[in-house]
Order: sequence, then C-alpha cells, then structure tokens
Amino acid sequence: MTESSNHIAGGNHRRQFMADTGLGFTGLALGAMLHRDGIGAEATASLTLRTHFAPKAKSVIWFFMNGGTSHLESFDHKPALNIHAGKTIEETPFMSEVLDSPFYRKNVRDFAGKPRDLMAQVYPLQVGFKRRGESGIEVSDWWPHVGSCIDDIAVVRSMWTTDNDHAAQLQFHTGRHIFDGFFPSIGSWVHYGLGSLNENLPQFVVMGPPPGDCCGGVGAHDGSYLGPQHAGVQMALDPRNPLPFGTPGEKIGVRERRDQLDLLRDLNQLTAAWYPDDQRLTARIKAYELAFRMQMSVPGIVDLSHETSATQAAYGLDNKATKGMGRQALVARRLVQQGVRFVQIYDGGGGGGGWDAHTKLKDNHTRNCGRVDKPIAALLKDLKQRGLLDETLVVWATEFGRTPGSEKSDGRDHHPYGFSVWMAGGGLKGGIAHGATDELGFHAVEDRHYVTDIHATVLHQLGLDPRRLEVPGHKRLEIDLGKPIDAIIA
Repeated sequence: MTESSNHIAGGNHRRQFMADTGLGFTGLALGAMLHRDGIGAEATASLTLRTHFAPKAKSVIWFFMNGGTSHLESFDHKPALNIHAGKTIEETPFMSEVLDSPFYRKNVRDFAGKPRDLMAQVYPLQVGFKRRGESGIEVSDWWPHVGSCIDDIAVVRSMWTTDNDHAAQLQFHTGRHIFDGFFPSIGSWVHYGLGSLNENLPQFVVMGPPPGDCCGGVGAHDGSYLGPQHAGVQMALDPRNPLPFGTPGEKIGVRERRDQLDLLRDLNQLTAAWYPDDQRLTARIKAYELAFRMQMSVPGIVDLSHETSATQAAYGLDNKATKGMGRQALVARRLVQQGVRFVQIYDGGGGGGGWDAHTKLKDNHTRNCGRVDKPIAALLKDLKQRGLLDETLVVWATEFGRTPGSEKSDGRDHHPYGFSVWMAGGGLKGGIAHGATDELGFHAVEDRHYVTDIHATVLHQLGLDPRRLEVPGHKRLEIDLGKPIDAIIA
C-alpha cells in the first residue's frame, strides 16, 4: 500500500478543506467520497482496497455490553464458587495458585495493603447452568435463548485485558490502555481495509449509547489517525431522522430534494468546466449525490413496519423489556443485508456501563439478560434461516468479567484477569468452548487471549492481515496486531 498526499489540489490542507466544505451529513458523504477517490486523508493508502486473502465473511455485527458482564454467571460455569462460598480466596485451596500464577498482577483496587479481590469472600453463583445443544456446552439460565444457539457459537473463556477500570471499554475496541492515548477502533480498521459494499449507506454504523467520557467515549468507534471518514456513524432508530442531518427536512419531499441537488450539480459542473483539474470540486459534486442516496436509503432501513409480525415478535418488539435491543438487532440484520460492513451495538452505555454490578448482581443481570438474550438469539436464528450467518460474523463481548469474591455483600467487582467472549458465523466453528479459567474463574490459564486476538480473528475472517494494514508514520506494537484464534476457525 502506498501513502497518499497530505494535501489536495490548490495546496489546502485537508483539515482546512473539510472545514470549508461544511459538516453534517454531506460532510459524512464528502469524507466517503474523498476516501474513495484518495483525496485528503493522511492514512488513506490505496484507491483500490481489497482483501489480502480469500475472505470467509463480508460483514460484522458487534454487540458490546458496557460495564462488565459476569463470565461466572453467563458462559463459564464454576461450581467451586458454591463449594467455597463464604471463605476468603486466601482460605480456599486455590490461594497459592492465584498468587503463584505468572499472570497475576496486583489489582489496582487495594484494601488494607492487600489486593481487594483476595480479601473478599467467595460469592456463590447467582443463577443455575444447563448443558445446551448437541455440544453440551454449559450456559447459564440467564441466557436461555442464546444458549439454544450454542451449537452455532464459539465461546472463548480465556480473555484478559490490563485496565481494571471502565476505560477497558476503550481498550477492548482499540487494543490500547487509555493511558497510551486514542487509537483506531476495530470497526475503523475494517472500514479502512475493505471500503464499501453499498455506496447508498454508511459502512460503519453504531447504535446504542457509547461508553461515557470517563471510559473513552466515542473513541471506542473512532478512526483516530486513520481519519474521521473511517469513524463509526451513530444511527438513531427514528425513521424520520436516523442520522444527524440524514434527512432533507420534514417539509422537503424527495422530488424537491432531487431538484435542489440537480441545480447544485449543474452549477458545480459549470464551475468544473472552468477548473477541470480541481479535484476538490469533483469530490464535492459526488458527495452531494452520495448524500442524496443516503438520505433516501437510510430511513427505509430503520423502518421496520414491513417486517412480518412473526419476525417482530421473534426479536421481542412486542415486549417493553426487549423492544430496544430487538429493534437494534433487527436493524443490524437489515444493514448487513444491504452490504454494511460493520455494525456496532452498545448496550448499557454511559458512565461505567449498565452491567457494572458492584451491588445487587442478581437483580442487575436478571434485568439486563432479560433485555438482550432473546433479541440477540433471534438475530442469530434469523441470519441462519436467511443463509446470512455464513457471511456475517457476530461478536458478543464486554470489557472484563466480575470477581469470584463478593463486593458490598451482593455484587462482584471488575475483573480483567479472565473473562468470556463469544463469536458466531463468518466461517467460525460452532458448538465449541475454547480456553479456560482456573477453578474459581480468577485467571485465564489455558489458551489465553488478549483482546486484540478477537480483532485479529475478525480481520482474518474478512480476508485482512492486520500486519499489512500498516499506516505510514504510525508504528503498531505486536500486541496491537493480535493473533487469529485458529482453534475456533473452521
């Protein structure tokens, strides 16, 4: 890949040019056109973007549970928690294993000079587990619907990260600790590497409230040094205005908007005849056309009235608790049907995140799982029934797990040492549980994976080698690149 110019015709720096051409929805369209035409982005390396090898997937739907879902009450059953409940971890037979582990590092939440997670009493499981599907993988009773899809799912039980606070939300998406600064997100790398399948729609769409500013905010779907044209576009679910400046206005009809754009095009083309070598002008003309196509296409995507009542019920649109995630999951299916590359869905965003169960874990997770379990499972089943699961990679993730010990008597603290993520479709194996934590669920001890191994797996299934997505002037660390999890790839 080759480096493109930092400047555009006429000598203007691209930031000045972007400011001159305006913001809003047309600015989004313009950014897309500039990227496609190779104009004005330091990080845009090639006009012809293609895979590095044969892809197994075309699109990604990425669910992220903000706040830290307990791996111990979801996809990593640990009966020892019930056996040793009430003891401190120091009093269990596993204390020496915890301290002697080469993976142990002092928890930043200290108490009386000792790591707080070791002082806490072992907290028993708050929900039962069942073996599910032909694979017999154990899934908790808080996830019965996703559990019914387990034979299509690869669970990775051996994730780890380094941030013990909620900036781990940013770290999961960029691979870097917030103290390192901000870096491109996984969705931005996909957009940068693959470009567009459908020029009528944004290619990196974000739904749901993102992490709070304390946790990295929109940095979790930002393009960073790749440029703003590779950042996620936040979408609302209101067909009247799904994107900022994404409609021509309530009083502007399709015909009137088309006439406005035709007039602008005619005027611009007259100017273009006087300045035939002005690439900025050419890009602007194309941008108005792209903006019009997006304005006409996006509202239809989020209008679910044409979906059958059976489909709407399957996603939980008929239930107040599941309706929010159900709409997002169904819109995600419609987006990938139309060729959108990356759909990122946040759940429980803002502040530390809605899954942050320091107290009343049972109430918190009963409520949250009840909101998202059915819609996420409905998406998997819907994609499979439509023949789309093979080409769509679905990721379910959270920033870290929860401690084996209790906090405030009825909750669990943040836990970066070992937690679970799962993926489905997109050429991955189903009905497999890969990696393991120890008996208490404290450490990832078998086939350990840092968060960027998830990134590398996603990119690999899309036909991309992260080592060949280098950007001139920006050196990535080995840990940034990750390694595909070969054991779950079919």
